[in-house]
Amino acid sequence: MAGYRPVNDEGKKRVLVVGAGAAGMSCAQHLAQHPDKFDVTVIDAVDYCGGQAFSIPIDKEQHGASWLNQGVQGGSNIFHHTMTMFSRQGHHADPVKLQVSFGKDDKFWTNVFPTKLLARHTKEIKRFHTMLKIVRWFEVIFAIIPIKILMKLFFFSEEFANTVALPMVALFLGTGNYTPEVPSIILERLVTSPTYGMWYPGDPLSVASNLPPMVVFPNFSVFYEDWRKSLVEKGVKVRLSTELTEVVSRDKNGVVVKMIKRTPEPDHHNALSAWVAPASDPHGGADAGAEEAEEHYDEIVLCVLADTAKRILGRTTTYREKKVLGSAKFSDDITVTHTDSDYMKRHYENFYNPEQAVSQIEGVDQTVRIEMAKKSFKPMYYIKEYPENLSKLEMCFDCTNYQAQFPPEVKFENHVFQTIFLNKKRDGHLWSIDEIDESKIIRKDWWHQLCHSFTHYLFVIPWMMFLQGRKHTRFAAAWTLINAHEIAVMSGIAAAVDLGAQYPEDLERDKFALLSFRLYYLLVYGRWYRKKAPQEGPGKDWASGLYGSIYQGPGVVDEDRTTWREEQKKGNST
Repeated sequence: MAGYRPVNDEGKKRVLVVGAGAAGMSCAQHLAQHPDKFDVTVIDAVDYCGGQAFSIPIDKEQHGASWLNQGVQGGSNIFHHTMTMFSRQGHHADPVKLQVSFGKDDKFWTNVFPTKLLARHTKEIKRFHTMLKIVRWFEVIFAIIPIKILMKLFFFSEEFANTVALPMVALFLGTGNYTPEVPSIILERLVTSPTYGMWYPGDPLSVASNLPPMVVFPNFSVFYEDWRKSLVEKGVKVRLSTELTEVVSRDKNGVVVKMIKRTPEPDHHNALSAWVAPASDPHGGADAGAEEAEEHYDEIVLCVLADTAKRILGRTTTYREKKVLGSAKFSDDITVTHTDSDYMKRHYENFYNPEQAVSQIEGVDQTVRIEMAKKSFKPMYYIKEYPENLSKLEMCFDCTNYQAQFPPEVKFENHVFQTIFLNKKRDGHLWSIDEIDESKIIRKDWWHQLCHSFTHYLFVIPWMMFLQGRKHTRFAAAWTLINAHEIAVMSGIAAAVDLGAQYPEDLERDKFALLSFRLYYLLVYGRWYRKKAPQEGPGKDWASGLYGSIYQGPGVVDEDRTTWREEQKKGNST
C-alpha cells in the first residue's frame, strides 16, 4: 500500500473521516447522501464503531439484563438530532424522570425530598436564586466567570458551594473535579432556562424539586453496528482497527496521511499503539511492528479529541492550530463497573431515610414529596464529596435504576453500578477505588475526558471558526462546544454540510433542531445556515413545548422501560 493514492475517475471528492464515534458516523451519514459528490472513508483505531458509546455483556440471571451501556447512557429531550439518528436505524430512546442522591449523612440532599442539609441552608438557597436572577440580567458580565469565583462574590459558605451548587453542574456535563472552573453561565442556565435547564424551574425553598425528564439510550453496540452496516450499504468504506499515525502534508494537492493496520483485541477495544504511547506505558506499545502506508485524500475530518488531532497533524500543524487545540484541557478518569452494594452503602445514600427528611421548610409543608419518596426513591445518579476536600467529587450511576433494559424491581445486591474516579494525576490520592471488592468488578475503563474549564470558552471555542476548512481540514467532536452526544452528532453534520452535503429536510422542519444547528454552525464555523427545505413534510410536528425544545418525533417512545419489555420478548432481559 506504500505510495497508494486512491483514484476516482468520476470526479468525486475523497473525504477521510477519522474516528467512528457519534461525530464521525453522522458526518459519513450525511456525506453518503450524495454518492455523486463524495467518496467517503471512515477509520478508527479500535475494532468497533461508537467511540465512547458502547455496550458490554452482563449476567442476565443475576442482574435482570444481558447488556449494559458504558460511557454514554442518556441525555435530554432537546437531543433532537440524536433521537433522529436512532430512528433512522430502527432504534429508540426511553423516557425517564431523573432522581439524584448528592452527598452522604449530614451533607446529603436530593431533588426527590427535602433534607436537613437544605433546611440548614434556607437563607443561602434564597440568596442562590437571587444570584441566578442577577447573573441572567447581567449575563454578558458574568458569563465566563468561574463558578468558584461566583460563589465567593455572593458570599456563599464552603459547604453550600461544594455540596449543593457544584453537584448540580457536575451532573449535567460530567464536569467532575473541574466543576469549580466551569463558566457561571452554565450554572445559571441549568436553573433558569425553560428549554435545556435541567433544574428549571428552580425551587427557592429546596434548590431543585423537579424530576428532570430525560431519555436513556438504546443498546449502543447494536445501534452503532446497524449504523455501520447502513453506511457500508451506501458505499462508505468503514475500516476499523485502522489508525492514522501522521498527517504528512496538507497543500493544494490535498491531504497525505500515514496509516497502520491494528491487531483487533477480543473485546474490540484495542490498546494504545506504539505511535501513541510507548511499551513502558501499561496501556500502550501495541502493534509496534506495524508498517505505515501512505494514502491520499482531498479532505480530512478529524473526529477525535483536540490533543489527538494536534498530535496526528504533527509537522503540518499551523501556529493557530497549535494554540487553539493545545488550549483544550483533558484529565484521565476511570469508570469501575461493579456490583459492590456494600461500597455503595458506605459511600452513598441509596434509600429513603426518615431521619434525614424534613417535613417543613420555611413553614411550607413537604408531606407530598416525602410520601412519594417513601414509595419510589430510586436514585440514578450519585455524587460523593471527599471529606478532605469538598470541592473534589466522585460520581456514580445506579445503572439498574437508570437504564431501560433492566426490570423495574431488582434486589439492590444485584444492581449494577458505575463509579467514576476523576483526574488521576491531580486527585488520585483522594480515590477510594481500592475499597471496591475486586471480585465484584465487571470492568474498568479509562477515559481521556474534556475539562469544561472557563478557559475552554475563552481560548478554544471562539477560535474554532478560524480553523475549520483551512488546509482541507475540519474538526468535529463534542469538545468543539460542550461534551454531549447531541453536540457530537451536530458537529459531524456541520462538517458534512460545510463540505457541501445537505442538512436533512426533516430536521430543517423541526424548528428546534434547526435553531440548534444554526447556532452551532454559526459559533463553530462562523456561518449562518440558510433554510432550503420546503415547509411541508416530515419533521414539521416533531418540535413541541417552549421554542419547540421537547422532541416528539420518531426515535423516542412515550412509556418508560419499553426497552425492558422488548428485551424480555427477545430473551435478553428477565
